[in-house]
Amino acid sequence: RAVEELHSQLPHRHRIAGAHPRAQAPNSLLVVARQGSPAEWTIAAPSPQRALVHAAVADHLRAAVENLLFQCAGGTPGQSLLIVHENKGDGFYGEDLHTVIADQAKKLGFLVEFHAVAFDPEAKAIPDDLAKASKLADHTVFVARLADQIRFQANTQNASRIITYAIDREMLTSDFGVNDYKGFEALKSLVNILMMQADCIHVTCKNGSNFSGQAKNFETGTSDVTVKRFPMSIFAPLPTENFEGIIAQNGFLVGTGSKYYKPYACALQETLLIEFSGNKITGFQGDAADVTAAKNHYRFVANKYGIDPFYIHSWHAGIHPSCSFNAPASASFERWSGAAFGNPRLLHFHSCGKYPPGEICLNIVDPTVSVDGEKIWDGGVFHPERLPSGRELLAEYPSLASAFENPANNIGLGEDGRLSFV
Repeated sequence: RAVEELHSQLPHRHRIAGAHPRAQAPNSLLVVARQGSPAEWTIAAPSPQRALVHAAVADHLRAAVENLLFQCAGGTPGQSLLIVHENKGDGFYGEDLHTVIADQAKKLGFLVEFHAVAFDPEAKAIPDDLAKASKLADHTVFVARLADQIRFQANTQNASRIITYAIDREMLTSDFGVNDYKGFEALKSLVNILMMQADCIHVTCKNGSNFSGQAKNFETGTSDVTVKRFPMSIFAPLPTENFEGIIAQNGFLVGTGSKYYKPYACALQETLLIEFSGNKITGFQGDAADVTAAKNHYRFVANKYGIDPFYIHSWHAGIHPSCSFNAPASASFERWSGAAFGNPRLLHFHSCGKYPPGEICLNIVDPTVSVDGEKIWDGGVFHPERLPSGRELLAEYPSLASAFENPANNIGLGEDGRLSFV
């Protein structure tokens, strides 16, 4: 049973043919000590099974870094790679993630250097010394929030800069990290094109969200990030200027990863309905205490940074069904906000500030997104086959089809199946 469980945790493309324990050693005893990701599990078993399992885990880690450096970065062996990482103990990324990536990159033939950066909660730009080092490298991979904080700023050096949203070894070695980057990049393009051409985009959710509008002819380059995301897990933000309606928010309001103020999240006891028209939040409806808390939180953040509290900039939804966040959001609002958004069960708005991503994130769980009458997201399930050319894309990238057939459902919800502050 232990082998069966471990085997089931491996991504589908890396499961071992014939690894069923009773098929290989019916009288043997195998013990698995689970801690962390499959790569960290301790296996006590007869050597044939142990070798197979360890080989699969190592193959999976290698595949993830190949996906990062070859598919995403477009790198080749012999090129230089700068890995930017936070200091030990900063608590956001897995502490060994940058070394895990580096070890595999070296095996793939890259010349690796490290650059440590102290986490700055209000970072506004890449420090000069890092900018110079990055310019000299063929590729820079950020295992640091700095790149997320400046992700919408212009990349004046046109350097190859990538931020990983697989924030620990578990996420990196899951289907999220391994699944073909180019396939999801192509999927994002299909969604962008559909949204740009749509006459009507209508979004609802079971908690009361109901808004609609259009984003015709918006330029993705003016609203999208200038640092490459890895994995590719979300389409370009749609400006809200031609949208109107209601956003239903449960559990909390939370930061966007732009600046890390305290408190980073504001508790909500009941469902809060946020009314908006174009780029303005026009009202709050719900429990009186929640309405007061939300208004005060918006004003607190706005006053701290001198920004428009009730400006709402844009929205987008996750497109990667293998993006999983296995802990409750309340375990770390910072990590949840910075990692879970790529799952199709989540749609989020950028608000509080006339710039992307703003400073307060509004999150809708299990959205239904109808585009000209076609439900592309249906109750949090993304249907790429309903996109124009979607079936052809799935046929071209079988790993994408497999991911959508076996989606990850964990997105950090509380015990009641909703976002929760506790």
